[in-house]
Amino acid sequence: METLDSWQWQMTNRITDISSLRNYVEISDNQAGEIAAADAHFRWAITPYYASLMDKKDVHCPIRMQAIPSILELRNHNGVQDPLQEETQSPTPGLIHRYPDRVALTVSSECAMYCRHCTRKRFVGQPVQRTTWQAIQAGIDYVRKTASVRDVLITGGDPFILSDDRLERILKALRTIDHVEIIRFGTRTPCTMPQRITDKLCDMLAKYHPIWVNTHFNHPRELTEEAARAADRLLRAGIPVGNQSVLLRGVNDNLDTMKSLLHGLLKMRIRPYYLYQCDRIIGTEHFWTPLTTGLDLIDELQGHTTGLAVPQFIVDSPLGKIPLSRSKLVELTNEHAVLRNYEGQIMTIPCQVEAEPTPMAI
Repeated sequence: METLDSWQWQMTNRITDISSLRNYVEISDNQAGEIAAADAHFRWAITPYYASLMDKKDVHCPIRMQAIPSILELRNHNGVQDPLQEETQSPTPGLIHRYPDRVALTVSSECAMYCRHCTRKRFVGQPVQRTTWQAIQAGIDYVRKTASVRDVLITGGDPFILSDDRLERILKALRTIDHVEIIRFGTRTPCTMPQRITDKLCDMLAKYHPIWVNTHFNHPRELTEEAARAADRLLRAGIPVGNQSVLLRGVNDNLDTMKSLLHGLLKMRIRPYYLYQCDRIIGTEHFWTPLTTGLDLIDELQGHTTGLAVPQFIVDSPLGKIPLSRSKLVELTNEHAVLRNYEGQIMTIPCQVEAEPTPMAI
């Protein structure tokens, strides 16, 4: 049943036109024309919940920037359709096998909201790309016959826009495969549509443990009471929740914003996991930051706040995820190592070890 606080109502009443958007923010006629121009190339949809977080007047509001199409999406010089080359790593459509022991299974091409920085912008939200059960089943069959796969990431689009019954059908099939140990979900619904995280959903997921969830908060304004309740429901069902942020120019590329986000996540018992360099996907160039921005942020966080709050800074690539940091190892020899701490102080530690300890005489 659809009610104002249900996720079904949120999906049915998503904002997909200028007239509806103007109920939440001020849009000039010029801005309306720019949105229409971007819409011709990249689909957009915003849940009423997420739109309610926007600043009504500020066009540079970090919530608006992530959700409302921009004319800047059409100014592309260096972006590509598939920067991670996922389509070359798909033994069956919708399944990505990049790492030896794990796969990503895309079970939906739709999301509650279409993020402007989406790495799968090439197909997410496109009607012709809707994921069929036959495609999902083909992915499950691949996992079944590939004994090296112990970890399955269920992704999309957003898998949590599927019904509980559809999700359970997928989980039930995967849990018949003995070598599948861990099942993970990648979903932004705790951020963009927290109404989706119902007790019924969590009770169903808990039947198929171990289940993990990684979500996607980018700005402290997204850390609402509704989001906190969604995280709490997952955690009470025994489902660990991690967060994967994307570093976005004008949204979260400064220390105060990032620290506030990370501390807020910990208060919600969500573990900061990754901070991604924005993928060089077509239509996202205005969000890109220099690599030094992410490196500087990690340096400014380490030692100045708890390690629990410091995510790994990641560059994703066709070769996989590559963690980046400015090394704290200054020099290494057979005899000693020279290390640098978070304040830039230098110390030397011995690192010699005996090749074979001498046994004690009895």
